[in-house]
Amino acid sequence: MKSLIIGAAGFVGAYLIRHLQQDLGHRTAATKLPKERITTDCNTGCMQKTQIRETEIYDLDILDADAVLNLLQRIRPDYVFHLAAQSSVAVAWSHPGVTVDVNIRGAVNVLEAVRAMEKENRPRVLLVGSGEEYGLVRAEEIPICEDNRLCPGNIYAATKACQTMFGSIYAKAYEMEVVMVRAFNHIGPNQEPLFVVADFCRQVAWMEAGRQEAVLRVGNLDVRRDFTDVRDVVRAYAMLAACGKSGEVYNVGSGRAVSIADIVRMILQKSGISITVEPDASKLRPVDLPVIEANIHKLQQATGWQPQIGLEQTIEETLHYWRNRALAGM
Repeated sequence: MKSLIIGAAGFVGAYLIRHLQQDLGHRTAATKLPKERITTDCNTGCMQKTQIRETEIYDLDILDADAVLNLLQRIRPDYVFHLAAQSSVAVAWSHPGVTVDVNIRGAVNVLEAVRAMEKENRPRVLLVGSGEEYGLVRAEEIPICEDNRLCPGNIYAATKACQTMFGSIYAKAYEMEVVMVRAFNHIGPNQEPLFVVADFCRQVAWMEAGRQEAVLRVGNLDVRRDFTDVRDVVRAYAMLAACGKSGEVYNVGSGRAVSIADIVRMILQKSGISITVEPDASKLRPVDLPVIEANIHKLQQATGWQPQIGLEQTIEETLHYWRNRALAGM
């Protein structure tokens, strides 16, 4: 089997490549933007470093429809994992046009390229959406099922809901093998500090190294989110790409919401210094949903998937990763 990972320079890419190669024996190809680099390892600082080997790397702008088609025709993969996205809610608020282009037009370019291929050579496509697509949900709707109404509460979520709708339409109208996922918060070492757990772990590591005052700047601590280790997430992606039903949407999450206050408490408990927690208005979102939690029964029925890495372990390894970077002056 050969898999193409589009947008592999992001947080998830290296983990997915490693899983496909080492655990499933796939040949892999991956794309990035010209100025990006794909991480060469998934080192957590707590585990043995694992190198990514024998991966074909291509520069690709998914907004260039001809380039997407040419690459797919050249590689002829069995699976396409579409990870390329503008995935920050905060960035989407400040740059909505870029978010719309990348998340909607880019996804349509990928779907169109697959549609243009001969039917017998079309790969199965996994489109990665977001649990944010559900938006504001009522208390009785939690945990959130895939058939719940969509009410996106921010620009990023709206673009991902649109992508999912396009995936469903292409699967039915053009008889393509397209599976959609709504991924909830995934976390782990190597994640950029645009995201909450990485941000807090980086701040604490900088404090421990004496590079920042011992004040943890936080946003809304009352919201509750569904966090899953990125290594469990990529296992779910691979399972769904192989056996998910075309045209269907699957939640990928832990099935349990945790408050940001609890995340802060876990991180501070693992620190050896005294830290003050202070609110930072710049970290508050214009709209912040109180609870996001996934119902993962459909995923589990289709694949038998279960999360294997606990939240405490993920936080410990993420903190260790940032400690190593702080000591290295990075």
